[in-house]
Amino acid sequence: MNFEKIKSDIEKFVSNRKWQDYHTPKNLSMALSVEASELMEIFQWQMENEKAYPKSASKEQVEDEVADVFFYLVRFCQIMNIDLEKAFYYKMKKNAEKYPNQIK
Repeated sequence: MNFEKIKSDIEKFVSNRKWQDYHTPKNLSMALSVEASELMEIFQWQMENEKAYPKSASKEQVEDEVADVFFYLVRFCQIMNIDLEKAFYYKMKKNAEKYPNQIK
């Protein structure tokens, strides 16, 4: 994954549509929540024996929602000046301390 290109493409996409004024932390966090909810909605009534994609959705629909979540997460990080990779590894370290390895 070329994360720098992705970030650049997102900035270009937003700029070409003059969406900068709408991309506030509040609006982006809400959009992220909406897109995550749309992903969750696909699986809402999935039966326990359905292990992958529910009958009501295609892989493409799931991928679309995952991409939307990713877009808004990256955009939120751009606006808030968050290094997503650094934040991820810092949180993983905290999680490893909070939830120790169970394999002995």
